[in-house]
Amino acid sequence: MIIMAVDLGDARTGIAVSDAGESFAFPKEAICEKGQRALLSKLNLAAQKYGAELIVVGLPLNMDGTRGYKAEQCEQTAEKLDGMCEAKVVMWDERSTTVMAHKNLSELNVRGSKRKSSVDSEAAAILLESYLNYRKNQKGVK
Repeated sequence: MIIMAVDLGDARTGIAVSDAGESFAFPKEAICEKGQRALLSKLNLAAQKYGAELIVVGLPLNMDGTRGYKAEQCEQTAEKLDGMCEAKVVMWDERSTTVMAHKNLSELNVRGSKRKSSVDSEAAAILLESYLNYRKNQKGVK
């Protein structure tokens, strides 16, 4: 199954997609859209373009695990996306994904505008890797 991850942001929304075997997460693009209706439309189109059967939306919990304003916004967006997409939509903890994305890009010596344009899709890929690992572990549990 192809799974698409979404890292919702204020300025850009990162997209990553798995392979059909659910082994790898590939950063794909960042959607620069601030209006919710237009963003939802573009996310729906991206899901169709990549053939996603499942969409994982990042849930930005506070470090202590509580939900704040941003988490509530993301949950509302995910609920609306679920209502308009053929793909099922689930939420997944995204704590520290952007920090890890910046670290990964620093290690690769990606700087400036190149980093700005790729950090969101890299964060989505980290989110997706976490979710894929969870799914893999759940398959082993009987």
